[in-house]
Amino acid sequence: MTNARKEPIGAGAILALTILGGTIVGGLMGQPSAGLLGGTALGIVIAVLLWVRDRGK
Repeated sequence: MTNARKEPIGAGAILALTILGGTIVGGLMGQPSAGLLGGTALGIVIAVLLWVRDRGK
């Protein structure tokens, strides 16, 4: 039998897209810095959730 090892899921692209999206949405609302921080926070939460899910397997 072979040991099928699943590769970990990377969250770098998700983090980058949430930061960029947050900045754009914040800019449209007149608060690009707040959007940047919100996008960063959301990206970190998603990355941690993916890490926890991947770690449990």
